[in-house]
Amino acid sequence: MSSTINLNLPLSAYEIAISPSGLDKLGDYMNALQLGQKVLLVSNSTVFEHYGERALSSLNAAGFDVCRCILPDGEQHKNLDSIQKIYDTALENRIERSSTMVALGGGVIGDMTGFAAATWLRGIKFVQVPTSLLAMVDASIGGKTGVNHPQGKNLIGAFHQPRLVLIDPEVLKTLPERELRAGMAEVIKYGVIWDADLFAEMEKCKNLDQMQYLMAPFSDQESLVDYILTRSCQAKADVVSKDEKEAGLRATLNYGHTIAHAVESLTGYSVVNHGEAVAIGMVAAGEIAAKLGMWQVEEVQRQNALIEKAGLPIKLPAGLDIAEIIESLQLDKKVKAGKVRFILPTQIGAVTISDQVPSEVIREVLQNM
Repeated sequence: MSSTINLNLPLSAYEIAISPSGLDKLGDYMNALQLGQKVLLVSNSTVFEHYGERALSSLNAAGFDVCRCILPDGEQHKNLDSIQKIYDTALENRIERSSTMVALGGGVIGDMTGFAAATWLRGIKFVQVPTSLLAMVDASIGGKTGVNHPQGKNLIGAFHQPRLVLIDPEVLKTLPERELRAGMAEVIKYGVIWDADLFAEMEKCKNLDQMQYLMAPFSDQESLVDYILTRSCQAKADVVSKDEKEAGLRATLNYGHTIAHAVESLTGYSVVNHGEAVAIGMVAAGEIAAKLGMWQVEEVQRQNALIEKAGLPIKLPAGLDIAEIIESLQLDKKVKAGKVRFILPTQIGAVTISDQVPSEVIREVLQNM
């Protein structure tokens, strides 16, 4: 079932189109936006092998002049070296201010393509075609772009909104189960911070970590994955439309991410993936909120049970030094006036932002994990 969510921003409103077989209509969607003729398609080797030719065929059939930049797969390649490769391809193929970059891939490719588009010729148009569940429900929406610094995640970046987000749920059929579970972490996040009904519906589901269950009918009109995509994308659109540049409300989308980014960075982006780190971060944030008397223990248990149902970890990776995690928190983008800001739940469907979390509470929670 196709659906469209409008993200209404004063200067850059755009559509999030959820369209089965939408990849084959990419050229038509872009033609409707009256974009320039030249297109630079950015993908990674894994995704391009599955879907690159379909994307190219659709763009060529619609009359676009397309070149490509295929990057290595993996978070460890989310750096300025990869951005340089995109720039080199853009220069070689004379990508102009009227041209468009298209991101075909997961969150890493989307973030890097968006950052390259934001900075090439001081900013050109780009389109997001996310191929992972995590990118579909989170990374592709809202205009956050960037790359990692060796000492911290996403420290280099820019806000640059896409002209279109085109989501084809059918491409999830080739998504590895570990990546599916990673995306479910972000879906659970939306349930905790914004959408109690989404959270409750997921609690009713027998299985959240296998695609065959997500593709099964959820109602007379849609599958569970359709429901998850629509509710999650709507939640992200609602928040971003109210706070595009993260002045306040949008920071709540970072629930679980404060400790997650520290875990990812300290493990060299190779032990846990982003979704697994977010799951660990949500468990920690939930426990912190409970210790501070902000959240009921029963709700902590509900959240952690849902995380485990999705096949996600609730413990820290072995060998991490607690003192190093706490020190790494100071490098987080959300630090303000030297104080680490945590997103803490107050009930299922609502959170608050606090920079009054004592270090000893953080340490105790992490030691228990």
